[in-house]
Amino acid sequence: MSVQTRWLGRLWPRTAKGKRAVTGYLFMLPFILGFFLWFLVPALVAVWLTFFDWNMIQDPTFIGLENFRHIFRDTLFLQSLKVTAYYTLGSVPVSLVLAFLIALLLNAKMRGMAVFRTIYYLPSIVPAVANAVLWNFVFSTEFGLMNALLRALGLPKVPWLQDPEWTMPALIIMSLWGLGYTVVIYLAGLQGIPEVLYEAAEIDGAGRWAKLRHVTIPLISPVIFFNLIMGIIGSFQVFTAGYLITAGGPQNATLFYVLYTYRTGIQYFNMGYAAVLAWILFFIILGLTLLVFRYVGRLVYYEAL
Repeated sequence: MSVQTRWLGRLWPRTAKGKRAVTGYLFMLPFILGFFLWFLVPALVAVWLTFFDWNMIQDPTFIGLENFRHIFRDTLFLQSLKVTAYYTLGSVPVSLVLAFLIALLLNAKMRGMAVFRTIYYLPSIVPAVANAVLWNFVFSTEFGLMNALLRALGLPKVPWLQDPEWTMPALIIMSLWGLGYTVVIYLAGLQGIPEVLYEAAEIDGAGRWAKLRHVTIPLISPVIFFNLIMGIIGSFQVFTAGYLITAGGPQNATLFYVLYTYRTGIQYFNMGYAAVLAWILFFIILGLTLLVFRYVGRLVYYEAL
């Protein structure tokens, strides 16, 4: 027996409980390594960078709190926050309600319903670049499908991607294209509601609206709450649409916060200030999540076990 084999035999536990523990830690190892290498270490480096001026070419220069002071003089910082908040307030409520209505329809017991569920989910797995090319064509001023529909209805064409007033509504409409993920989560929650509760409601004389209001919505409220939290987090991290379709324009009307952070760090070579922007985004999302948990979480109904 070699020395390595002998040492391995000593390290490996001999009891069944110890072997199960080691096996569990081995399965957890990829996540633990990923957490340390791809989150914790970059986060600590980002904290360190907030006090430095670094263009990724020369050595970092310590500047103290100058990056934090620059925020109060940065008009694009406020513009990116305004744009992102507008997108969040416009896309999250609409997507929650529309996805819920679609899930109600897809929850019906009909032949071939699995095909419709697949159709509604497919757009959410389309690559981002393909989505950008598709919607760039849809919102084209002269040849787009959206303006063709407006002309068919006798309405004037709209410069969707050229007018600052219409660009954000266009991107909000585009966000509804990827509702499949939210619909699937809603659908899982709907299918988890016991049929006996609907039968009891019918015995009490409840109609469709009463069953929806007093049975479906309360029991699916944890799923609604989850989708709300994930929707807010995702909307504050939107990047692809503003980068690929509008490039932040026109007139910075779609300069999302993450897009501005990317420009600051990668295009303008100001990694210190970009790190400050990234940490501000982290605390904004954290604060909004805590507020939603405090004021909306109390409305969630959790069935007693």
